[in-house]
This record gives sequence, C-alpha cells and structure tokens, in this order.
Amino acid sequence: MKVYRIYVLLALALTVSSAGCKKILEPNNDDHSTFNRVYDDPSFAEGLLITAYTLIPTNDYKYDEVATDDAVTNDKFSDLMKMATGGWSALSNPENVWDNCNKAILYINRFLDVVDTVTWKRTNPQLNELYNRRLKGEAYALRGLFKYYLLRNHAGYDASGALLGFPIYDKFLSSEADFSQPRASFSESVKSAYADLDTSLRFLSADYGNLSDLNELPPGFGTITDIGDYNTVFGDVTQQRISGRHARALKARLALLAASPAFNEGNNVRLWEDAADYTAGLLDDIGGVGGLDPQGAGFYLKQQVDDANLTSGDKKDIGEILWRRPIYNNHQREQDNFPPSLYGNGEINPSQNLVDAFPMANGYPIDAQGSGYDPAKPYDNRDPRLSLYIVYNGSTMKGQTIGTAAGSGDDAIDNLQNGTRTGYYLRKLLREDVNVNPISISDQKHYNTHIRYTELFLNYAEAANEAWGPDGRGSHAYSAKDVIAAIRKRAGIAQPDNYLASIATQEDMRTLIRNERRLELCFEGFRFWDLRRWKADLTVPVKGVRISGGNYQYFTVEQRNYNNSYMHYGPVPDKEIVKFHLTQNKGW
Repeated sequence: MKVYRIYVLLALALTVSSAGCKKILEPNNDDHSTFNRVYDDPSFAEGLLITAYTLIPTNDYKYDEVATDDAVTNDKFSDLMKMATGGWSALSNPENVWDNCNKAILYINRFLDVVDTVTWKRTNPQLNELYNRRLKGEAYALRGLFKYYLLRNHAGYDASGALLGFPIYDKFLSSEADFSQPRASFSESVKSAYADLDTSLRFLSADYGNLSDLNELPPGFGTITDIGDYNTVFGDVTQQRISGRHARALKARLALLAASPAFNEGNNVRLWEDAADYTAGLLDDIGGVGGLDPQGAGFYLKQQVDDANLTSGDKKDIGEILWRRPIYNNHQREQDNFPPSLYGNGEINPSQNLVDAFPMANGYPIDAQGSGYDPAKPYDNRDPRLSLYIVYNGSTMKGQTIGTAAGSGDDAIDNLQNGTRTGYYLRKLLREDVNVNPISISDQKHYNTHIRYTELFLNYAEAANEAWGPDGRGSHAYSAKDVIAAIRKRAGIAQPDNYLASIATQEDMRTLIRNERRLELCFEGFRFWDLRRWKADLTVPVKGVRISGGNYQYFTVEQRNYNNSYMHYGPVPDKEIVKFHLTQNKGW
C-alpha cells in the first residue's frame, strides 16, 4: 500500500466528538491550516478518507474467541473476560463499534462533500478524473463496510418486536440536532449498505495493479488514452486499498448476515440464494473449487508471508488472500501468546471444546462410530489442523517439547500466572522463528487479514446448503458438499472422505459446515458473531483438561454468562440512547 501522510493538522481542523461533529476550529490570524486547505492540497483532502481506513474493525485481530466456547484468557483484567462472565451491558461493551463506525462514516461523508471540488492533478485532466473516480469509489465502498459492521454488532429487535438497524447518515452532519434520527429498520439499513457498495462498483476497478496496454483495461475505463495514467492511479501503488472485488466480497458478507437465522424472519430462502450467488461470483473468478489455495490454511507462516510480498516478484498476493493489511515486522503476537518457557505470556488458551471439534484424521468426529478415537491417547491420529493451530501436551514448539500436564514445568496448567488455564496454548497466527527471549528478541514479518478466500468458500457452503441442500448447485458448478470436500482434503483428511460421503441431510450438512468454519477460521474474529447470527446457545461452559499420571480429567474452566433471550444482538451504546433518544435493543 502506498503510504499517505495523515497530517496532524487535520485533527486540529476537523474533529468528530462522541456526540457528533464539533464546529471547525477557527484559529486567529496566524499560519495554522483551516479546513479550506482541503480544496488546495489533495493530500490534506485525502486525509479525510485515510482516517476512515484507520478505523476499519479488522485492522487487527481482536481475539474475542476468549468470550466464546473456543477459548479463555489468563489476563484477569480482560474486558472480554468480564463480558463473557456476566459484565456485558450497554454501558460496558468491548464489542462496541458504534462510535468508530459512525465516526468513519462522518469522515467519509465530509470527503464526499469535497471530492468533486478538489483538484487532484492540476496539470493532467485525465489523471484528475481518475483520482476522483477511484477515491470516490473507495469512499462509497468503505461506507458500505462500516454499515455492515454496525449491523453485525448492533442490529436487533426492540421491545415491540421490530428488527432495527442504524440511523442512516448519508450526508455530513454539522450539528448535534442532525444526529437525532431514529434507527432505520434492518431491511432499510441493509438496502443502504447495498446501495453504497453498488455505487462503489460504478467507479472502482475490480483489482488494482499495473497493466501493459490499453487492451487490458477493465470494463468502464474505455475512455482512457494513456495506460501510464491508469497505472498511476489504479496500478501497483494502490494495492491494498479497497477495490471493486473487495466491495463485492463485502456485499456477499452482508447477504450472508441478512440470510442468517438471527435476521432472516420466516427463513426466506431467497436471501440464502442471494448470499450463495453473490459469493459464487467471486469464487468463479478464481476457478471455483479448484481455486482453493493449497497452502491457505497456513497463510500466516513464513513461506506464505514471504510469497505475499507485493514489492517483489510478480507483485501479486498469495491465492488465499483477497484483502489484507500491509506486511510489518513485529514480535507482539508471539510475546503475548507463546508459552512461558518460550518467554511468552500465554494469554489465549484454546478450550477443550475447540480441541474436541477437530475430527480424526479419517474425517469422523471423535464421538462418531468408526472414528478410532482413543481417550487414553486423545491427540493421536487427529485432523492435522489440530497440531497446526493448537499447542497441547507433548507438542513441539521452536524445537522444544511443551508440557502442559500437572507438574511438567513452567508450561503446566495453572503453574504460573501466565500459564494455561485450559491445558492448551495458541499456535495459530504465530511464527515460531520469532524470538521473545529478552536478551535476544527478534521480529518477523506478519500481516493482518480483512478477507480470506477460505471464508468466502465457507460462506458459499453455508448459503448453498440452506438454499439447495448438500448437493444442490443452483446455477453454479459446485455444491456445498464440493466446497467442504476441497477444504477437508486440503486440511489432510484421509481420502476418500467416507464421513463426508455419508452426509445426506441439510441438517447434518449444516452441522458439518459450521464445524469446519469453526476450525478453519478460529482466532480470526468470527466465532463470537457466528454463534449469534446462528442463534446458537451462548451459554456453553468452557472446558479444559488436567493431565496427571497419564489420566485426563476434564473440567469447567469458565462459565459463559449470557442470556439467550436477547444477547444474540449487541446493544446500542447507552450514551447514544440518552443523547439521541434512540430505541434500544430488547433486554439491554
């Protein structure tokens, strides 16, 4: 991604308060910038849009799995732990994105107010028009993105039974009174987000990257006469900005949310079909099921991160990644999550629940007849993803055996304050070539993902199964079962996959798809909201294992104190209810 300067002066010229938008500061006669500078300085104007980029919720991993049945944390001061154990309220909500998303939308609206009046390239009318086009498209796409997250985190039923979304702010608001708009219905909010994403597609190229000649121009760019101008605005320098393909993926995500049980009143099958169709359009672009990246499950490992470098080679990303953040050097993930013997804080502790969700290597669930599961050797002959994503007793990490059994040293369960509470440590997203020993710390390259293709494959499988059943294809070349077969084969499940072949009903396929999603996307921020959009039981206790003398004792580590009658929907912040007399979701 090209690095754009975000002027500190912008924060002085334009600020957005929690109540809305304060008046623009008017300095005395001196050399401070005022807002008028946006009309003369393109970089200053673009700062409005860049501010919205900095507020994207997936800019970093949240690890809110520790508030689900997938994990706990050993951080006793964690807001997520407090939330999961009974402290979730409209006053205290670690999952609140209302403020930041609306702040981003206001910056975007201000940008859209000025984008047509800014001279982006004074000396070249064609470049000026291309910059205007791309930046306007990005603004609409980002506004659709933030509306999606407002729906995911805050949509819900009010006390009267009405399904509500968010107040629709599609213009810059200059006074507090302008914010006193009621929440639109869920369906109106969805339409508003769709409208933004569809509008963005009128302006954006599907993908960013340099082209060789005018014959390669994408549809809608036929008036361009200089390929160099196109490359300057839509070429390699712009990769990792939001593109047309990203907008289509967000539209597919939104469709899946709207089709999900928590929001799909009456189980309208047409909504599932839409979600499947929108997602298949993206998968068809990469060859359908055959486009699943063979190395995608380890997208965070050294080889894949090195191959993802956009500044060298073919300047293309790995096949797994649709949209991500830039590569950076760091050791923080490892310092937070390595076991204590490797100088880590062991913060994220996967649950026994999650471990039990991994099938055997032959594809059968551990409690299914024919699985071959041995309770005395619970980690033998398991799905290879278990050892790829989770450290268990006897695992090797950085060439060292990790013992989590009682009395086995620093990494033993409950032995140290920064030890595991469940008998497990996190491995996924970590690079073992990082060193966090204080006397010889070394960083390695990482990146954070916005959208992986594996998520889209799983989105399609879920929607296709609900629309057409396990083997139905609609108008597409592959079924839900075809997708799950490809994902399980990549994972290392023995072939032929007899367990998958035995799945015949929509209900059994739904269970399998949800479990595959749980495994493939673990610790990437999906589980918390997947459980809610499915209207699943939120109160399943988190289990762990204490190993002593070769015996495996399973126990409850932490209760999940949620209320299934209303906590499938997150609250609107209490201060917004008080200030603007908004309707709160039922129960909060």
